[in-house]
Amino acid sequence: MKKIIVILLVTLTLISCSEYQKALKTEDVAVKNEVAEKLYNAGKYKKAIRLYEQIAPSFRGKPNAERLFYFYSKALYQNKQYYLAGYQLENFVSAYPRSEKKEEASFLAAECYYNLSPVYSLDQSDTDKALAKLQNFIDTYPNSEYLTKANEYYRNLQLKLEKKDFEIAKQYYDISDYRYEYTTAIKALDNFIADYPGTPYKEEAMFYKFSAAYKLAKQSIPSKKTERYLQAKSNYNSLIKFKPDSKFKDEADQILATIEKELEQLPNNN
Repeated sequence: MKKIIVILLVTLTLISCSEYQKALKTEDVAVKNEVAEKLYNAGKYKKAIRLYEQIAPSFRGKPNAERLFYFYSKALYQNKQYYLAGYQLENFVSAYPRSEKKEEASFLAAECYYNLSPVYSLDQSDTDKALAKLQNFIDTYPNSEYLTKANEYYRNLQLKLEKKDFEIAKQYYDISDYRYEYTTAIKALDNFIADYPGTPYKEEAMFYKFSAAYKLAKQSIPSKKTERYLQAKSNYNSLIKFKPDSKFKDEADQILATIEKELEQLPNNN
């Protein structure tokens, strides 16, 4: 029985390949279109794309062009050719504003840009573009069946930008050795917290801001030590108020104990 199934599959594959080869060579665009759609439905997107590329120019403006360009765009999407797919899907939406596939095409176009967004450490131009596309979709289709997914994508991209900005701010802390560098780190972390009040990186940013404030105070001239140690204590209080069970609490408590000892030893605090 298994042998028969294998033979049938091989036979069907050969017939399919033969049909595809004939479609490539024929001048009949209707045949090419029919075979391309068959290939698309069979999940053979690369072959379908090749046929669609041959016939797409001659179909523009014709009554059956909408169906062809829908499948052509979807084949590019399914084949993960996101730059081309996004371009073709947006063209589809513009060319066929009354199409019943318009909403789906709009979402898939935005999803293409989402998939093109790189890791947070790289240039985020494509991420900004994806956010704009997703926001436009959300505004245009507030009741869409794709809305939940669109909002999820949007939040994921926002988190990526937050991650990038946090790592940039934290980098100032990581490379700091001298007073003026810790001042820069504190400012960068402070700006990050202000720009992203609801960020999941807020606890970490607040801890590094506290740590930087402590290191700044430690390296300060005697006349500024008291003021800066007290500022560091204020940053500690802000961290614990925000997150009483902070994962940094043990380390923060050790730094705070050191600050208290340092304050006791300062002449103007005796």
